[in-house]
Amino acid sequence: MTKQNLMVSDANPALNMAISASVSNSSIFTATAHKPLPMPSAYIPITRRKVLKNLEINACVDSMRASSPTHPKSTPSRAEEHSSWILHHPSALDMFEQIIDASKGKQIVMFLDYDGTLSPIVNDPDRAFMSDQMRKTVRKLAMSFPTAIVTGRCRDKVYSFVRLAELYYAGSHGMDITGPTTSSKYNKGSKAEAILFQPANEFLPMIDEVYRVLVEKTKSTPGAMVENNKFCVSVHYRCVDEKKWSELAHQVKSVLKEYPKLRLTQGRKVFEIRPTIKWDKGKALEFLLESLGFANCADVFPVYIGDDRTDEDAFKKLRDRGQGLGILVSKFPRDTCASYSLQEPEEVKDFLQRLVEWKQASQRTCSK
Repeated sequence: MTKQNLMVSDANPALNMAISASVSNSSIFTATAHKPLPMPSAYIPITRRKVLKNLEINACVDSMRASSPTHPKSTPSRAEEHSSWILHHPSALDMFEQIIDASKGKQIVMFLDYDGTLSPIVNDPDRAFMSDQMRKTVRKLAMSFPTAIVTGRCRDKVYSFVRLAELYYAGSHGMDITGPTTSSKYNKGSKAEAILFQPANEFLPMIDEVYRVLVEKTKSTPGAMVENNKFCVSVHYRCVDEKKWSELAHQVKSVLKEYPKLRLTQGRKVFEIRPTIKWDKGKALEFLLESLGFANCADVFPVYIGDDRTDEDAFKKLRDRGQGLGILVSKFPRDTCASYSLQEPEEVKDFLQRLVEWKQASQRTCSK
């Protein structure tokens, strides 16, 4: 049998040195492997581009794992990590009175993510239904405070889940925004004129094209689901075997390289492909505050509740503004710009219900 060795055909000595060091430190080589070897008659060339491509895919898979936490085994170190994290991001339910104290004299404005916040995370994104009790709570919330749903989903799809005309809806990570289609104390008139803001209209044909290409490209990966969210495309891998994640990442990246005007981000077991314009959930939050007349207002208190990595843009925006607060929905410690935490949608419902009850009690006190 002819022995084959690996040789990197690249003129960059720094890269060759790094790769040589990586191979030399591998446990599959013995100590004698550190000695110079004669050049064999047959070798497998590995180009610099291929090495960098593999490193990029591996980094992408690591990021997929990091953005998709699962239930860890209970160990003393993990328990200590969680306790430390909770000290810096306490439960919004436990700290409810402190939150109310901070909002006194200010107008609370509510911003809510959908998946994982108002509805549980499910394997089939088309079945991410919110409970009837959650819907009742959100309706009462919208009667008490201006309320918006800010989601990566298609606005029409989320509206079909929520079915509440009293809300503001910001779909496709805020690239598709409408206001309430029914009147309320925060939206005067018998028939409210819906806000319509779509900063990425020119990308619609490109998004449709990428969606069709990705559907075809990912057919060979069992469990992969591609969702057209109008101004962005989502590739869900919640039902994909982890051994196939690198294959899926390669498929998505191979398609995206043909579209330099689109960018790739990640959420909870989902790839998000969206336009490169400077727009995100944080920008959507600012746009909605401005639409409500709170652009440069000191007496507004925005509260954003979300569970996804894409919600960090909104958390950071609130932190930078020095107004309101962010609440991360997560059972696991994660790096976040949010100030508080809730563990699951059920706790979100309890928190929203307490807000409604507090508002109703305040109104009764004022009417006396």
